[in-house]
Amino acid sequence: MSTQADDPREKHTSDGFPAQHQEQPGLTEETTPAPDHGEDRYRGSGLLDGRRALITGGDSGIGRAVAIAYAREGADVAVVAMPEEQTDADDTIRLVTEAGRSGLALTGDLRDEAFATQIVEDTVAEFGGLDLLVLNAAYQKDREGVENLETEEFDRVFKTNLYAMIWTARAAIPHLKPGASIIVTSSIQAANPSPNLIDYAMTKAAQVAFVKALAQDLGPRGIRVNAVAPGPIWTPLIPATGWGEGKLDGFGEDTPLGRAGQPVELAGAYVYLASEAASYTSGAVLPVTGGKGF
Repeated sequence: MSTQADDPREKHTSDGFPAQHQEQPGLTEETTPAPDHGEDRYRGSGLLDGRRALITGGDSGIGRAVAIAYAREGADVAVVAMPEEQTDADDTIRLVTEAGRSGLALTGDLRDEAFATQIVEDTVAEFGGLDLLVLNAAYQKDREGVENLETEEFDRVFKTNLYAMIWTARAAIPHLKPGASIIVTSSIQAANPSPNLIDYAMTKAAQVAFVKALAQDLGPRGIRVNAVAPGPIWTPLIPATGWGEGKLDGFGEDTPLGRAGQPVELAGAYVYLASEAASYTSGAVLPVTGGKGF
């Protein structure tokens, strides 16, 4: 067996992404080329045996990659998706069950406080408890200046990325025991914001503050709180962002590694933060950015 590592510049290479557009939320089957979530690549080693996980935005993209990895590491997995994403959610649960674990798909709108809370109760009822909470659901849209930013739009961003995160965490914390872990998907936008994603970047910076404060709050209870900060990752959210002609062609090429990342390349970060290997890691933000500074 070869021990030679892959050249990170050439792994998942592409000649750019073809022009395409989707309405929110983006769907996997309409994303070209298909993102690599680790379906054929990720191999588990029992790092999360017996754990019970809830992943918001777990139907596709980064969330699906985390669901696959967690299941193959031995966890039961519930994923949360919009009703329009039911097919993607079902496909993710199929991959979870094929790994020999229990899966649960929960569909609804996380901007609804009742639903954002109920998903915790449903997961606990199905699995008998909750150990891992991955707050990953997000919404972003290309903006043409703050003067053109409609209240309805930034309200959607704030409610999806911040309100829902707080509602779900608030409901989950009473169920979490020492050794449990909360992981938030922030973004390189938190530290290196793009003007055309100003409201999204604001929420991602707020998530970092949330993680650092909550880690201090829950540390005395033995609960760890961390974040992963992805860089440019090829997911259905990208063609649904509404960028203009030519933007996708060079997506991710401004990183030191010269390319966009694939969802599977983040899975290891989420596994590490959920596992015993990270038992002394809390309040951290782990950048997975292809070398872009965070």
